[in-house]
Amino acid sequence: MIRHATIDDASRIAEILIFTKRMNYRKIFKNDKVSFGEMQVYQLAKDYIDNPDKLKNIWVYDDEFVKGMIHIDGTRIVELYVDTFFENQGIGSILVEFAVEQMKCDCLWVLVKNTKAIQFYERHGFVLTEKKQLEEGTTEFIIQMER
Repeated sequence: MIRHATIDDASRIAEILIFTKRMNYRKIFKNDKVSFGEMQVYQLAKDYIDNPDKLKNIWVYDDEFVKGMIHIDGTRIVELYVDTFFENQGIGSILVEFAVEQMKCDCLWVLVKNTKAIQFYERHGFVLTEKKQLEEGTTEFIIQMER
């Protein structure tokens, strides 16, 4: 079931975000100071709890417990992450289709080097555009995809 995130989901969302980002982005950014120093589950969960408005655009896939999340801003997918233990079970597809069908999402930005994500979004009707820019605070490029 997909539902709005609540404060009770804060620690689970933070856990999914931090661990999935470490698994997927460490090989791209090669920055252990950020991956293991700055990115901390407790700090992110506390931020959600202290600032519950940050959860208003986050939806979770809850199948007995939260297994994935999607952050939507208007018609843009900002983040979509599935706990690595539950990858390849269709959860990401369910979340992206929810975003497209229910929330009318039609664009997103993805790291150029994140070919796995690009292929995933292409399977769901998104195509790469010519719009490219540096990811803030890094030397890596992100590219816009549209549907």
